[in-house]
Amino acid sequence: MKLRISILISVLAIVSAPLNAQSGREIIQQVKDRPDGDSRYSEMTMTLISKKGKERIRKINSYSMDIGQDKKTLMFFTYPGDVAGTGFLTWDYDQIGKDDDKWLYLPAMKKTRRISGSSAKKDYFMGTDFTYDDMGSRNIDEDEHKLLREEELEGQSCWVIESESKDPQDIFSRKVRWIRKDCLMAVKVVFYDRQGILHRELHVSDVKQVDGFWTAAKLHMTNVQVTHQTLLSIDNPQFNTGLSESSFTVVKLEKGEL
Repeated sequence: MKLRISILISVLAIVSAPLNAQSGREIIQQVKDRPDGDSRYSEMTMTLISKKGKERIRKINSYSMDIGQDKKTLMFFTYPGDVAGTGFLTWDYDQIGKDDDKWLYLPAMKKTRRISGSSAKKDYFMGTDFTYDDMGSRNIDEDEHKLLREEELEGQSCWVIESESKDPQDIFSRKVRWIRKDCLMAVKVVFYDRQGILHRELHVSDVKQVDGFWTAAKLHMTNVQVTHQTLLSIDNPQFNTGLSESSFTVVKLEKGEL
């Protein structure tokens, strides 16, 4: 009788379990694997908004390319004049424990500055509310992922996943992402600092398909602790642009264009 009851409980557990149950890590892996072409180009407009509401506009041309599991990105500032020609080159490595290579070229000084070390993750990119770490990619196992729940956000069904950083040098202790099920894109992210206090909020909108690839046209990052904001508009996205790895070098960075 005990054996029959045990078997019955096991069968009921299997039947009642969600057929498509996934772990937080599995969902994040799907997000990482979402097709976005082998290479990409876009024109970006950054609007920096101070606590007093003062705005500064910056425009950037961005190129990126996948090299196996790694990624290389090159950005050139085109506006305004005081930052035009400034370039940012990054080689993002998927290997845990291997620091990404980053270089910033400042034309006024005719000097390239290498940004390295784990402390660089805490620095903000060119006065925005995005850190240098945000500008790159992470190996999914740098964080512990937990599926918290499923809920709707602005009419879209989402997974809500908490990712806790394993690196004590990271600027955030954990972040919570709302990931749309239909396109596997995070449309809201909240970041908590090392003390567990809300630090930043990211809202992603105007999500659509371009040439069969899901992309977002607007990102709004707010640093709630200092009341500073960065609006990022992405225009003219292009995929599978035929870029070569030889384009992503310090020589090209200092030249100011591909």
